Amino acid sequence: MAKILDGLKISKDIKHEIKAEVEKILDNKKRAPHLVAILVGNNGASQAYVNSKVKDCEDVGFRSSLLKFPATVSEAELLEKIEELNQSKSVDGFIVQLPLPKQIDQEKIIMAIDPRKDVDGFHPENFGKMALEMDTFLPATPFGILTLLERYGIETKGKHCVIIGRSRIVGKPMSILMGRKDFPGNSTVTLTHSYTPHIEKFTQSADIVITALGDPGFLKSEMIKKDAIIVDVGITRVDDDSVKGYHLAGDVDFESCAEKASWITPVPGGVGPMTRAMLLKNTLLAYKTSVYND
Repeated sequence: MAKILDGLKISKDIKHEIKAEVEKILDNKKRAPHLVAILVGNNGASQAYVNSKVKDCEDVGFRSSLLKFPATVSEAELLEKIEELNQSKSVDGFIVQLPLPKQIDQEKIIMAIDPRKDVDGFHPENFGKMALEMDTFLPATPFGILTLLERYGIETKGKHCVIIGRSRIVGKPMSILMGRKDFPGNSTVTLTHSYTPHIEKFTQSADIVITALGDPGFLKSEMIKKDAIIVDVGITRVDDDSVKGYHLAGDVDFESCAEKASWITPVPGGVGPMTRAMLLKNTLLAYKTSVYND
């Protein structure tokens, strides 16, 4: 039976570490790190996610601000607010919660964010630095996965890592990071996606499988080898007859794969809490490198 890669536990440890750092900052009569979140429209999942980020900030002693805009907001108005945040001496990092309404060019918004305040790690400058193994903000979810593997001492050097999904948020950066010259890293990486025929041919030989599809129960036990390490990034609301009316499901058929794997992340409680913790870590990094935090 697989051991659990407990993202909830590790994220709490990281938050305690960050809180201790913030207390030292405040003891030295300096201002607290400040994270701003921009939310456009009324997407329920986005709203819940942003609210949880605000609570995380409170937990560690950060200052946080939530800026809400209606779904009808113009691109120009949003760009104006981003420029204001770029120039603000009291803001260390900010995120624009995706997805955005159709009238707004998502790429233009990402490009407008000052890379020094891009704590999501989505700006091309930060992505490029990551690819070249230079110091920069790593995208929060891949950063969280690396940290989880590191804290549990999972060996990645020389291992075959198969990634399912090629999004710019998880799949692509993960493929770069698992192949980098570092720990975790030094893996031989195969990046698969929706056009990869017979994905099981790759996953059956993988020492590590990282799946980020959003397809509940996609990865079955017959698709993995014995003692594989399984990291499930997928999280989908599946309707059911419970009081809530839904449950959260990952990309992995957890029960069957847990019988065969050596380590596995649960959903919820695996990668999700780590993503949120890494956003805090990036914000603290932005604060430390800011010229305005004296």
